[in-house]
Amino acid sequence: MLAIYETVNRRLTRADEIEEGTWICLTAPSQEEIREVAATLDIEPADVQAALDPEESARISLEDGYTVIIVDIPLKVDGAAEGVYTTIPLGILLTQTTITTVCSVDTPVLSDFASCRVRGFSTKKKMRFVYQILYRAATMYQQELRLIDRRLRDSDLMELHGLESTLVYFATSLRANSTVLDRLTRYKRLEQYPDDMELLDDVIVEIRQAIEMTSIYRDDIKGTRELFSSILDNRLNNAMKYLTSVTLLMAVPTVISGLYGMNVDIDGMPFSGSDYGFVIVCLLTLAICGIAAWVLHKKHML
Repeated sequence: MLAIYETVNRRLTRADEIEEGTWICLTAPSQEEIREVAATLDIEPADVQAALDPEESARISLEDGYTVIIVDIPLKVDGAAEGVYTTIPLGILLTQTTITTVCSVDTPVLSDFASCRVRGFSTKKKMRFVYQILYRAATMYQQELRLIDRRLRDSDLMELHGLESTLVYFATSLRANSTVLDRLTRYKRLEQYPDDMELLDDVIVEIRQAIEMTSIYRDDIKGTRELFSSILDNRLNNAMKYLTSVTLLMAVPTVISGLYGMNVDIDGMPFSGSDYGFVIVCLLTLAICGIAAWVLHKKHML
């Protein structure tokens, strides 16, 4: 989808054509829309299409007459449990007169601007707009990280695995975004004003805070997972000890009944000549089993 916006008298309006001071918003664009925008702005179609590749890494490159900025933004995985996210590229192309954004989905990072929910936003202030987009992406990371933190308290092992995978994606993407921001501070080609630099500093602070939160939550998940593993191992050990003790107790009557079953009529077997021999043997077997059970209980094996 292709949408063109322009700020007129501090109000965001839809425009019919691409002209100076407009924002071209491409959301899951068709090849025809990509070619149209590329031809109008005199940029390479491959640079427009780069952000549609889910494997594209965050980067910034200065081309002939325009600048390409690609950052990673969070995206909830469809059908997955709450708190499970991945990251996708968001492309920003700056020319001398326009700003173009490209994304494969309709993300809240951009929809908030289109819905006029961001203060101080103007399509004519390109670098400030870029930093506002990056700031919005950084705050989204922090929002999702807080949600993951709440999910940690009532998740099982499989859910923890999904949350840990999310944090891996976040950590990788945030580090790449941080590299892009560092390069933005050094590029003199991009015209920047003092207010813009202050906003860029705020974005860098938010990104670093998100990176720190990601590291803390990953350590928290690792500790929780190790605790779960220790508890399960302990339960397994207790179950094995219990089964081993039961096996030992069952061995006593098995051995005695085997001996007497094979030799019940042979002279010399204890109690073989008594009318109460079977009862005596049973009572002795129970007594031996009782003593064995008492010993095992004392050793905390039963």
